[in-house]
Amino acid sequence: MPSETPQPAFVLVRPQMGENIGAAARAMWNFGLDRMRVVAPRDGWPSERAVAMASGAGRLLDEAGLYDDLPGALADCTHVYATTARSRELTKPVLSPERAMAEARARIAAGERVAVLFGPERAGLENEDVARANAIISVPVNPDFPSLNLAQCVLLTGYEWMRAGGDVVHLDDSPRGDWASGREVEALAAHYEERLEEAGFFFPETKAEGMKINLRNLWSRMRLSRADVQMLHGIMRQMVRWKSR
Repeated sequence: MPSETPQPAFVLVRPQMGENIGAAARAMWNFGLDRMRVVAPRDGWPSERAVAMASGAGRLLDEAGLYDDLPGALADCTHVYATTARSRELTKPVLSPERAMAEARARIAAGERVAVLFGPERAGLENEDVARANAIISVPVNPDFPSLNLAQCVLLTGYEWMRAGGDVVHLDDSPRGDWASGREVEALAAHYEERLEEAGFFFPETKAEGMKINLRNLWSRMRLSRADVQMLHGIMRQMVRWKSR
């Protein structure tokens, strides 16, 4: 069973090599982290190569959650960080691993469920993945060679999580009620996308996919409570009713 210590979930998104998954598990356990989630691993699951590489951290692989897609892996989360070294067109807060993990400790202490996303080895997270995060974690590395191995990125983030253990961060965004979960925000995004699709909003077709990603990024950039989500659903339903009349 995973430990009872409050901690973030580390989500490996479409990892490509079992060896890197095992090395990531080992890096997590070095710093007392054991909540691993694996999304659509390229070579299937379970992975003998991952177990061999994990060495004494094989328990993390046995207990890891396996998901078909990223929305499923984030369904219960209220705050998500995406690790990336590439510049993005998506507007989000960008934090160092040190700042992000200190903030994550404060959020978890306040009752939130936090996740950190790590992308595939070849090219990292896609914009569609990053759009589902509330903030970006960026490591200050050599700009001429910014790529980090999956396990290296996990190790850096885990190290900062442990190092932030004695720090206290005071958050400015005091909740007005329970924060919306990933599942609730995903349903809201789908509701608006469906209705806007029917209204012909995503035009021209060549720009539709980018428009949808930008809209999804808007939802994740906002701090939405459950009451906010219910109100936004109600606004769209009322607009559709008014149009029908």
